Amino acid sequence: MTTAAAGARLDSRMSLLFGVHAHQPTGNFPEVIDQAHERCYAPFLRTLHRYPGFRFAAHFSGPLLDYLAGRYPADIELLGEMSARGQVELFGAGDTEPVLAVIPNRDRLGQIERLSAKLERRFGQRPKGAWLTERVWESTVVPALADCGIEYVTVDDYHFLCTGRRQDELHGFFSTEEDGRRIDLFPISEALRYRFPFAPAPEAVSFLEGLDVRRDGGAAVYFDDIEKFGVWPDTYEWVYEKRWLEQFIEGVLGSTRVVPRTFQEFHASQRTLGPIYLPTVSYVEMNQWTLPPAAAAIYAGMLAQARSAGRYDIEKPFVRGGIWKNFLSRYPEANWMHKRMLGLSARVAAVASGTAAAVQEGALHDLLYAAQANDAYWHGLFGGLYLPHLRRANFRNLVALEAALDLLVHRPASTRDDLDLDGIDELFLQNGTIQAVVSLDGSASVVEFDDYRLMQNFGDTLRRHAEHYHMLLGGKASAADAGDGIVSPHERVSFRQQITPADAAPDDQAQSMLRDAFHPRAGRCTRLDHYAEVPAEGPAAEFACAVGNGSARKRIAIDGETMTASWRLERFDQGDFRTTMAIAMPSCDGVAGRYVVDGAIPGGFGQSFDWSGMTALLLEDLFMGGAVELTFSPPAQVAATPYRTVSQSEDGFERIMQAVNLEISWPVTGGDEALALSMSTRLP
Repeated sequence: MTTAAAGARLDSRMSLLFGVHAHQPTGNFPEVIDQAHERCYAPFLRTLHRYPGFRFAAHFSGPLLDYLAGRYPADIELLGEMSARGQVELFGAGDTEPVLAVIPNRDRLGQIERLSAKLERRFGQRPKGAWLTERVWESTVVPALADCGIEYVTVDDYHFLCTGRRQDELHGFFSTEEDGRRIDLFPISEALRYRFPFAPAPEAVSFLEGLDVRRDGGAAVYFDDIEKFGVWPDTYEWVYEKRWLEQFIEGVLGSTRVVPRTFQEFHASQRTLGPIYLPTVSYVEMNQWTLPPAAAAIYAGMLAQARSAGRYDIEKPFVRGGIWKNFLSRYPEANWMHKRMLGLSARVAAVASGTAAAVQEGALHDLLYAAQANDAYWHGLFGGLYLPHLRRANFRNLVALEAALDLLVHRPASTRDDLDLDGIDELFLQNGTIQAVVSLDGSASVVEFDDYRLMQNFGDTLRRHAEHYHMLLGGKASAADAGDGIVSPHERVSFRQQITPADAAPDDQAQSMLRDAFHPRAGRCTRLDHYAEVPAEGPAAEFACAVGNGSARKRIAIDGETMTASWRLERFDQGDFRTTMAIAMPSCDGVAGRYVVDGAIPGGFGQSFDWSGMTALLLEDLFMGGAVELTFSPPAQVAATPYRTVSQSEDGFERIMQAVNLEISWPVTGGDEALALSMSTRLP
């Protein structure tokens, strides 16, 4: 049989374009990645390696690829062998897995090129296809992809349905353009995403064979998280011990209807199905997660009604939900981190080439790109905004980047800007060792406190946000009926801990440092949230406000490794003056974090304490490799409690410690008072 005849025969069958995406968040614990290797990456690659005829695509994010190459070179060897024999097509993307739509175009180019070059060096493949993080589509990403040599990307079939296309039309790839650059688009089948690997393998293959692509040589497209194959709950036993993956591969290879191909093979042998322009959108679940709770509940209700009435497949494209960028308006903490990243990206771009700074340009981009990793910027069933170790990793890179830039280009000791676009300025006070960012919203509180030596932002605390899934608290764990298969986390409700609705009660204000209140002996508490700024010299800020018949003056200053807050209270009634400090300690409630009082260790950060007559308190964090020391004048009463949030992940509901919450109070006897608190950082 001639090659042309063989190709024609191959084209008469439906192509299965099967792809997997592998990624671990920047800052994730090594033991978590090691477990993912043991339960997923290694067995998946070993299994696929035994079936050379099963062609597929794989995307590994740059940091995960580097980690596996250093710690598990056998994984990379298997991937290399499959690449050499043409079994696997390697997909590109942004190196550190950023959402391309929310980083500057210059960084899109740098991120995509970095991973493409890495794949070419290691495997001899320069990718033609790219994975879009969380399948977030905006047409603005097209020029960067095309300029880096990417010819096609995969997005959900939902994206195409939102344009009015019918499901039976989505049997190949379409073409789009932006600013004169072309990219081809493959539609990932939602039906396959929900069946692989959760339905029994014979049923999954039968469903695949029964698809009507309405065209000889059409394609069924699957591209989803590889972690579904071993990391997700119940999947290791199902996929490997009960041989789902082997049975599925053998079923496909034995089919007379389906042939597995790489995207590159299919793309080279077929023509586009025509032009298409997709809306700004992600997958259906993401469109709900990005909405505020009330809107998310309405959206979920509309989808549920459509399902119960049998109209879901027809109506879902027109019940759109939100877009990924809504996370930045919904969560101020994510928005602050994002805008800090954008500001530092601009500073990196402004570093002049041809100077000594150019030598460090690669290192600057290493830090910047690491801080652009998507995981800590959003939350749904997945997404790591609620995980302090992931946010800490992003801030660690941002703080280190800022320190490196400050050595190259002088920055004033005091600057102000509405960095987060909320209509309120922030005042940045820095001396090269520490930085305090003071909100000018009337609270005169510190929203970020950085130590450049420890590379730690002690102000990185997530408040308790209302979430649409909190309505499930107090109910029983449940799971949808999966028949003979297993349950996807999308249909699972489970609890890792005993949690009540009270545990998730949302905060009415941000968590920050030095947020003040006065509690009179008689009458109601008064929040001091109406401070007005008054002139100050040097790296300091001064404020004043009226309190009843009296007034308060507040000064925040930095010197060396110490931030000092001092108050002058005039004509106050009797009562208690209190300030609260939410301090993000890396160890959280782990064994490496502990309080030290008068040389003794009363316990860890996860415990609650109430101390009187305190002049000093030490917070030691062995994980961080340093400590925070607070001093009080006059002696104060200090109540210490762990501050926790409640969130849901694929593993179930859990409480997560975000910070140490300190309430510091001094008695006010009436008349004038002078109070002071200092916060110093220590290296080991």
